[in-house]
Order: sequence, then structure tokens, then C-alpha cells
Amino acid sequence: MKFDHLLHINDLLSPRIKPITRTQLWRGLVLRAQAPGLFMPWLDECDLVAKSPAILKRVLHYGEVKIHDVVTFLPESEIRYNVAAQSDVPASQLVVRIEEPDHERLNVRFSYDDSLQEVPGSLEAFYNAYRRSAYEESDIDTIRIIRQLAEEGRFDLPL
Repeated sequence: MKFDHLLHINDLLSPRIKPITRTQLWRGLVLRAQAPGLFMPWLDECDLVAKSPAILKRVLHYGEVKIHDVVTFLPESEIRYNVAAQSDVPASQLVVRIEEPDHERLNVRFSYDDSLQEVPGSLEAFYNAYRRSAYEESDIDTIRIIRQLAEEGRFDLPL
């Protein structure tokens, strides 16, 4: 299943939505990778196996299921989550990319690929429609949490 969607971050025509900077957005997306429990309450635990400025290796615990992944960072631009095939889990990738179509307008594109072919009308296609909806809702929640943390000044401190 391949799926992507775009979320608008700063809408300069809507005064109700307080703009956030690219740096605040980036720091929030990095926080999502480093502390995923803040963004996914259904996650039981996350072990950081290795950490550098460019790569993060993690083990995500969902009950008895453990997912090993590698997260790579292209500063202020893109985060890639790569899951190698493991037991019942197919190889998959999520790419989170910041797009700036013009000054101060920010978007985030979430691109999912689980490397499986989808047959239209199949049971798998039915479940994939549900997965796409769940991914989109989770990503909307991510941006909501990043906005909240930015408003609290969480991303304004120097690194």
C-alpha cells in the first residue's frame, strides 16, 4: 500500500491558526521520532538502541509485538522511518517531509509505503482504507501536539 497526504501548517489567511516556524516544526517532528510515546498513547515503550544526529535506531513495543526500525534525519527537511521485514511485519517506510511552497507557508507531506501490492476489492484493500484513515488521523494529532508544544515555548530553547 502506498499512500501520502499533505497537512497545511501555516495558513496565512486564517488568523485563528497561530503560525509556527520551520525550526519549531522540525523540532516537533524530531521529538516524535525520539519520544514517540508523547504522540502515540497506544505505544507501550520505545527503546533507543543507537542515537546520532543523523540516525536513530529504535525498538517499539506494542504489547508482545516488537518493531525494530531505523530513523534517518535530513535536517530541517525530512525524516525517514524504515522498518525491515520482521516476523509478521512487512518491510515499510514512512517519509515525513517539510515543504515550503512560499515564504512562511509550511506543509508536511506524510508518505507511507508498506511494500505490499493492493488488489482492488480485496479484503486487504478494505483494511488498507482503514489504515490510511488511521495514519491520517495520527498525523493530524502529531501536528496538533507539535502546535501545542510550540505554543508552550517547548521548541524555543537553544539545542
